[in-house]
Amino acid sequence: MKDKYTLSSGNVFEDLGLPKAEERQTKADIAILINAIISDKTQEQAAEILGISQPQISDLSRGKLKHFSVERLFELLIKLGRNVQIVVSEADKKEKLAHIEVIAA
Repeated sequence: MKDKYTLSSGNVFEDLGLPKAEERQTKADIAILINAIISDKTQEQAAEILGISQPQISDLSRGKLKHFSVERLFELLIKLGRNVQIVVSEADKKEKLAHIEVIAA
């Protein structure tokens, strides 16, 4: 008997059929970047730098992003000395839908 599997779309939230899958994936991608940047700091140090509470840092580090908007996550990147660029381009003809992509430079 062969194992059955389904290839991922590249968005786990979409694969699970969750609402606002694109937004959830975008927030997760940004949170991963923020967590990588603050990985050498304690939660207390990161909270002070970012101007948020230690419990919010804990939520951020555990992927609990319900209370963070994409814009708020952009603001946190800026507080960490990172530029945020938004580039709008035409969708690839091969893609069925346009998408959001987070790229760390």
